[in-house]
Amino acid sequence: MVNGLLFFSPNFSLGSMKVDKDRPSTWVKYRNGLCSDCRGSCCMMPVEVKGSDLVRLGLATEDELQTSPKKLAKRLIKEGVVLSYREGTDLFMFVSRPNGDCLYLHPQTRLCTVYDRRPDVCRQFPSIGPRPGWCPYCRK
Repeated sequence: MVNGLLFFSPNFSLGSMKVDKDRPSTWVKYRNGLCSDCRGSCCMMPVEVKGSDLVRLGLATEDELQTSPKKLAKRLIKEGVVLSYREGTDLFMFVSRPNGDCLYLHPQTRLCTVYDRRPDVCRQFPSIGPRPGWCPYCRK
């Protein structure tokens, strides 16, 4: 409010804040059914996965993971699937498409193409994440 006038920033719409996936304070409280008409905003966030997720997705074998996660990371980086590997946490960061979408998010349907094999972090969202219980819902 300036000089008694109320100004709305571009992030506001009719007095209510616009959801921004990079600002969890703007997210909406998650409820069942919310995903059915969402654009998949959570699938536009960085995705860190465990080795077991890579095995489930068919990107690695158990043996390969046990033998040398660093070698596995090097191979997956070369293949363009993984961006990086953090040895301290044993987490692999997936590459995103240029628009920020997950590699497995279908560009037209906005549905996960590996839903039955999706990583644990995706299975558990929004119970875990930057603001547990809340999601960056955006209507299709």
